[in-house]
Amino acid sequence: MTSRQQLLSLLSLAAVAISSLCATPISAEDWPRWRGVRADGSWNPPANLYSKFPEAGLKQTWSAEIGPGYSGISVVGNRLYTMDRPWLQPASDDKSTVEESQADKNARKPGNNERIVCLDSETGKLVWQFSYEAPYGDLDYGKGPRCTPTLHDGRVYTLGSVGHFTCADAVTGKLLWQKDLVKDHAAKIPIWGFAASVLIEENMAIVHAGQQPGGCYVAYDRITGAEIWRSHDDPAGYATPIVIDHAARRAMIAWTPEHIVAIDIKTGELLWKEPYKVTYGVSIATPVVHQGIVLVCGYWEGSKAIKLGTEAHQAELLWEENRFLRGLMSPPLVKAGQVYLLDKQHGVVSFKIDVGEKVWTDENKLTPRGRNPHISLVWLGDSSRAIALNADGELLLVELRPDGFTEISRTKIVGETWAHPAFAGSRCYARDDEKIVAVELVPEAPLP
Repeated sequence: MTSRQQLLSLLSLAAVAISSLCATPISAEDWPRWRGVRADGSWNPPANLYSKFPEAGLKQTWSAEIGPGYSGISVVGNRLYTMDRPWLQPASDDKSTVEESQADKNARKPGNNERIVCLDSETGKLVWQFSYEAPYGDLDYGKGPRCTPTLHDGRVYTLGSVGHFTCADAVTGKLLWQKDLVKDHAAKIPIWGFAASVLIEENMAIVHAGQQPGGCYVAYDRITGAEIWRSHDDPAGYATPIVIDHAARRAMIAWTPEHIVAIDIKTGELLWKEPYKVTYGVSIATPVVHQGIVLVCGYWEGSKAIKLGTEAHQAELLWEENRFLRGLMSPPLVKAGQVYLLDKQHGVVSFKIDVGEKVWTDENKLTPRGRNPHISLVWLGDSSRAIALNADGELLLVELRPDGFTEISRTKIVGETWAHPAFAGSRCYARDDEKIVAVELVPEAPLP
C-alpha cells in the first residue's frame, strides 16, 4: 500500500469514528426503579421515537404470562423485573394441554406465594424466578404485590405486600438475604399492604414499613442486610420517599399517614415534620420537590405545599387545597413551576406549584373517571410531551402545557391495570393481571 493509500485509509477510519461519536443514538436509557432513573417520572427517549403512533397501533415484540399484582416493572439492559402472586395451578399432569375457559379464569384463585420474576427483555422468556411463602389472609385488594423492584449494582431489592424484604442476585436470582419485617421486626401491615418501593442511597437500602419501635423508616446495609438506623414513630403508609440535597444536607422527603417529614439520610435524624393525618392512611403518591417546595397530593384531604427554609430544619406550610387537587395513586409531573396531577373527580389538572390554583382540567379525557382513577404520566426528555398508560391499558402520547393539553395518539396495549409501566431502550413494557407485553416505540429500521 502506498503512502497516499495509507493516508486515505486512515482518514476514512477517522471519518467513521467521528461519525460514530456524533451520531444520535436510537436507543434510550433504562428504567431501574420506581419512576425511572431519576425517580421523577422522566425518561430520555430514543431520537426516533414516534411523533404519532401508527394508525394500526404499536408493534408488539412479545407477550408473556404473569400472575396478578400491582407491582411495576423495572428494566436494566436485557433483563426485566417485576413481582406477582401466581395463580393456583389446575390439577393436571399435563398443564400444557389444558385450555382454560373464561369461566375457569374467573374462578381462579391466587396461591399463598409471592414471586420475583426476571424475564429476557428482548424475548419475554423466563430467566429466573424466586418464590416464597406469603399468606395474604384478609388483605384488602389482595391480588398481588404492589412495589416496583429496585435494581442497583447487580442486585434486585423488593418489598412484598405482607412484609418480606428481599435482596437477590439480579443475574441469577440467588437469594442474598431476606427479612420478614412483620414476624421478626414488629412491622404492622397497612390495610392495603406494603407498597413503598425500596430506596437505595449509597450503602443503604431503606424501607418504609412502620417497624416497632421507632422504625417508620429503616435503613439497612444493602450488602449484608444489617440495620444502620431507624427513624420516626408513624405507621407505614404507601408512598415511596425521594432524596434531595438542601441546605448542605442530603435529606429524604417522605409522606406517612400522619406527617410529611424530612430525614437526614446519613443518620436518620428527623429534620422537620408537618402534620397531615389522612383518612384511611392513604398517603400514596410519591412527594414532589420543585423550586424549594415540597408537594404532596392526597385523596381525601387534598394537596399540601411546604416551603423549605434556608436551614435544613426549617419548613413551613405554603398552601393547601381540597377542591381540585385531590390525587390518589398517580404521582404528579412538574416542570417549570407547573404541576400536572390526576384529580379524583376532574381528571388531569394543571396548577402552579407556588400558589396551588387550578388552571385547567382535561375533564377526564385522558383516563376514565372512576372511584379510584389512575394514570402513569412520564415526561419525554425536556420537552412538553409526556407518555402515559391509563387505567384501561391505553398508551397515550400527550402534550402538557401551562395553558392546556393536546392528545396526540392513543392505542391499547394491555387490559385494565394500575401497575406502572417501564420505558427502556426503544420499548414500553406494561402489564395487567395475566400478561406482560413489550411494544415498540420507534419505527422499524428500513431494510438496507
